[in-house]
Amino acid sequence: MEIPEATHVQIQDLCAEGDDFMGMGDFHATKKYISALELVPEPKESFAATIWIMAALGDLYFQARNYDQAVQVLSDAMHCTGAIGNPFLHLRLGQAQFEQGSHERVADELCRACMGAGREIFAAEDERYFSFLKTRMATPQGGRW
Repeated sequence: MEIPEATHVQIQDLCAEGDDFMGMGDFHATKKYISALELVPEPKESFAATIWIMAALGDLYFQARNYDQAVQVLSDAMHCTGAIGNPFLHLRLGQAQFEQGSHERVADELCRACMGAGREIFAAEDERYFSFLKTRMATPQGGRW
């Protein structure tokens, strides 16, 4: 099942506008991403577009320090076909959970991000996320992270 081409173009355009707003630090990007998500046919969980729209929304909420909303959106995204194993989704979900103080799932999500993309996924992130992960993971052979 595929999204009709004209609808797919509309979705891409709305997401590009959302990305532009977000790049300017304007969190009105939310409206663009939600409008794009509304264009995805049902069942939304079956389309890859839903994953990248929800990843953008989750990132936006994370950047805005709205961690509850970020966790909700990113957790919902995990129900989409193909979302499990997406390093960026796992990274942002783990970071948002960390900021909420709900550390039960943080190590699991951050570990999945690291396993999927390597330590490099943490390069542009606050070092405390990788530091937290190191306290919960065994070191690789050789004994150093």
